Amino acid sequence: MILDGIIANATWAAPYVGAAIVLLLSVLKLDKWRGYVAVGMLFLSAFSSTLLLKTVLESGVVHFSVPWVPSLQVQVEIFVDSLGAFMAFIVTWLCFLIGFYSLKYMEGDAGLTRYWFFFSFFTASMLLIVMAGNLLLMFIGWEGTGLASYALIGHWFTDQKDKWVGDEGRKVLGIPMDFSPSHSGVRALVFTRLGDVGLIAGIGVIYMLTNSLSIPAMASNVALWGQELAVRGMLLPFMFAFTLGAMAKSAQFPFHEWLVTAMTGPTSVSALIHAATMVKAGIFFMLRFTPIIYLASRELNLIVPSAAADVRLYFTVIVYLGAFTAFLMATQAIVAKELKLVLAFSTASQLGLIFMACGASGLIADFSSGFIAAFNYLMSHAIFKASLFLAAGAVIHSVESRYMDDMGGLSKFMKVTFITMLIAALSLSGVPPLLGFWTKDHLLEIVYQTNLFVPLMLMVITIALTAFYSIRLIMKTFLTQPSERVKHMAGENELHEANPMLLAPYALLAIVTVAIGVVWIFVGGDISSALIKNALAMTEKPLSIGVELDPLLTGTSLAMVSVGVGTAYLTYGKRGSNLKIGERLAKNKVSRGIQSFLYNRWYLNSIYYKIFVQGASNLANGLFKYVDVGVVDRVYHRIIPWFAAKASSVGSKYFETGVIDRGYHRAMPRAFVLASDSIFKAFETAVIDKGYNLVVAKASLLLSNAFRRIQTGRVNDYLLLLLLGFNALLLLLLLGVI
Repeated sequence: MILDGIIANATWAAPYVGAAIVLLLSVLKLDKWRGYVAVGMLFLSAFSSTLLLKTVLESGVVHFSVPWVPSLQVQVEIFVDSLGAFMAFIVTWLCFLIGFYSLKYMEGDAGLTRYWFFFSFFTASMLLIVMAGNLLLMFIGWEGTGLASYALIGHWFTDQKDKWVGDEGRKVLGIPMDFSPSHSGVRALVFTRLGDVGLIAGIGVIYMLTNSLSIPAMASNVALWGQELAVRGMLLPFMFAFTLGAMAKSAQFPFHEWLVTAMTGPTSVSALIHAATMVKAGIFFMLRFTPIIYLASRELNLIVPSAAADVRLYFTVIVYLGAFTAFLMATQAIVAKELKLVLAFSTASQLGLIFMACGASGLIADFSSGFIAAFNYLMSHAIFKASLFLAAGAVIHSVESRYMDDMGGLSKFMKVTFITMLIAALSLSGVPPLLGFWTKDHLLEIVYQTNLFVPLMLMVITIALTAFYSIRLIMKTFLTQPSERVKHMAGENELHEANPMLLAPYALLAIVTVAIGVVWIFVGGDISSALIKNALAMTEKPLSIGVELDPLLTGTSLAMVSVGVGTAYLTYGKRGSNLKIGERLAKNKVSRGIQSFLYNRWYLNSIYYKIFVQGASNLANGLFKYVDVGVVDRVYHRIIPWFAAKASSVGSKYFETGVIDRGYHRAMPRAFVLASDSIFKAFETAVIDKGYNLVVAKASLLLSNAFRRIQTGRVNDYLLLLLLGFNALLLLLLLGVI
């Protein structure tokens, strides 16, 4: 048990320790060791997570706590079930590979101390989310990832133009569509914090109803807090508020815009955020708490019948939101010009598919099947998307441009990178037998079982769009005619394969995608079974755990993939070039309008700025003009002084002269004189003169004469008086008087 605790703590704490050591090394001027120490601690975390996964699968849940705030019953609680162990394993190894990649990619950067500190801090915070046993500790990790993402996205905060994202000078509805690193960091912080307001409210509600922040206790007391909320009609609002944080973190509509401009950070950061950690935090949150919510509907079905309907509505809305996000972002990916932007749109789109599965799991007969489908696609997406981002970074580093129009023909110069990106792109598209095919097919099956036609159609269309933009990316980057930039760089012998330190991580991930995909039909069931072995609140056994393919759904999926791949090849391949398909589409008014609408991101970014940013600014200006100047200034600086002057004039005329002058200057002195005369006659003459001057004087003379008799000057008289006094004192003592 003690060893289990050490392993668990090493998993999440090692990157925190690494972050602290990075700062110390910087202070000690040992800068060359910063990256190596950070990556070394990431490896220690990854190794520990491997041991932890083995422990959880063999021995059961690792759960321990230490008192933190006893008066509030808050503890530092670590809880690692099979879900948490698998997630920690994926996060740590991906972060290690990305960190290893960063050693070369970030070489020579001016802000390496800051980079490595926040990289390690980010990883540790993500692991804290995964392994936290109470909501407060999870929230600390949650906010830690938000803070670190702000710093990493805005890493190049000096805002050099080559670090921006978007087309320079382009505006939509008067709103600039190019974003600096510093601005993008703030956008990420603001968008995610908006969702966190709901999360904080949800945590507060749970604590108020259960007097505990423990996540396992939340699951075991689900009937208690669930019934209390359901009876008050607050169960549905609670579920949506509680989920807002996850929606914002995973860039689901309407919080999706921050993810697009997060591309201003280094490519290693993009891989970290978009593949391994931050955006997956929202998905993990859903996987952690949707089983508890589903359990609530079962527990309350007989007690509060409306609760089951509320939970079903909640899951239905999640499905629709995920479907719309997946479709929305896929349509933008098919027209994006920047290599990393295609991957950014793709990430949000694929996360939408996983959100669909999280919602669909609560609407079908076999909840665990949806749960498994969501996690398996999370895992596969993390692997091939990390590979795509890291390879894209190598391409951008080589070509020195983020635009795909500046590329083309790179397969001749970067063969391994080309093969790697092709494998990852095909896995993203869902081409068999790669890992993405199996996991995406399972997602489609789960959504199909919900009998929700619109989300199903949106998912089917998204599958085709995904294949299209994936192959479009490969074609424009590696297989189309070389751009003028590529020709020039090739002539100067400046194009070459990526450095082995850059190449190794994304090539390894591509190999993993192929290897697991090939054997998935044999091991997929075992992995799925292990995933739910002791997962929290997973009380029902799955109806089916093996890998099965539905001919209709698989055929539909492959047909959509074929449509997407074929369309991309015809448009951007040699045949498309010969037929000048691109030029024809550009001349067509309808296609031009659609392309503009999609390239302008459905105008949503501009609308957000118009309503919320400019709206708030206009409101502030209006308040200043009409309230501050129009009301406050006029009332305070004009009306109030005028009224005060009038009041002063009236007061001077009627009060100062009529009351003050007559009362204070005449009546009061006269009354004072009369009172003084009366007091003088009654007290001064009668009391002071007669009492003090006569009586006191006579009394003094009498006392003086009396005491003078005692002072005879004879010693005998004094001894007699002493004896009499002593006898009197003795008598009083005998009588008990003193």
